Amino acid sequence: MKTSDFYYDLPEELIAQDPLTDRSSSRLMILDKETGDIRHKIFKDIIDELNPEDCLVINDTKVIPARLHGVKEDTGAHIEVLLLKRKSDSVWETLVKPGKKARPGARISFGDGLLVGEVMEVVEEGNRLIRFEYDGIFEEILDQLGEMPLPPYISHKLQDKNRYQTVYAKHEGSAAAPTAGLHFTEELLDAIQKKGVRIARVTLHVGLGTFRPVKVEDVNDHHMHSEFYMIGQEAADIINDTKRRGGRVISVGTTSTRTLESVADEQGFVRETSGWTEIFIYPGYRFKCIDALITNFHLPESTLLMLVSALAGKEAILNAYETAVKEGYRFFSFGDAMFIE
Repeated sequence: MKTSDFYYDLPEELIAQDPLTDRSSSRLMILDKETGDIRHKIFKDIIDELNPEDCLVINDTKVIPARLHGVKEDTGAHIEVLLLKRKSDSVWETLVKPGKKARPGARISFGDGLLVGEVMEVVEEGNRLIRFEYDGIFEEILDQLGEMPLPPYISHKLQDKNRYQTVYAKHEGSAAAPTAGLHFTEELLDAIQKKGVRIARVTLHVGLGTFRPVKVEDVNDHHMHSEFYMIGQEAADIINDTKRRGGRVISVGTTSTRTLESVADEQGFVRETSGWTEIFIYPGYRFKCIDALITNFHLPESTLLMLVSALAGKEAILNAYETAVKEGYRFFSFGDAMFIE
């Protein structure tokens, strides 16, 4: 299976640059994974597609303002640092641009010295381990100095940081938003629960690998980035009870999907647990836990496009994407949604 099998042509003007004023007013394409049939609705209509015995699984990770702009202490050269993974209280794995100016020993000042980082070593994929020096609480300093790490295909600067958070974001640690959840409002979630649909919260801290292109020709040669996940007992109980009752486990986003499929047993049941996952889902994969998926429209040749192709079939997905382009759907993080049922 080749990476190029998952290419589609996307006009640049269909890449959404700004979020809609009303989160739930985006368009919703409904794709029947058994027949390939397509319907068009508005996202708030998702409530009509859910049954009282179903459960929604949402990822309650919270994006941190992980992009920092600093200067190299000895030369004054501008350096951009993106926080990826926290290794200890003061040490982070980071992506640094330009990397050639951030060799081990280099010191970078942020906010006129409010925060100072020293490059410790170069690790996998050219990332840097940086030890930070500061007075006070790191999270408060980061909130003051950092920017939301918007994907590279979004050129606009976000005026309201909360628009790159889900309304249910809770546990800080993501370098990117679980964007399928951006369509939900508190009012819509309340209405869904009043209908009898239960909501299970899991956590997966989304890494930068979400945006990294697949660079190998053969899909089997691609190595997935690792991401930290948590499933609590309450969420496990809701998911398992739903399966026993014959309801659908509906994953909100590919991140929730990867979490559930990483821990599910052969019967699709999950347990309270946490850890790191490198699961790579592409056509041929047999889903154990999820029955349906709410997701956005993903980049050509991306691992996320491969995941949805595994669920609905590559031909059906590429046909749906071709339809979305013809119908003028908005793509990627701030774009429209798809419900694969």
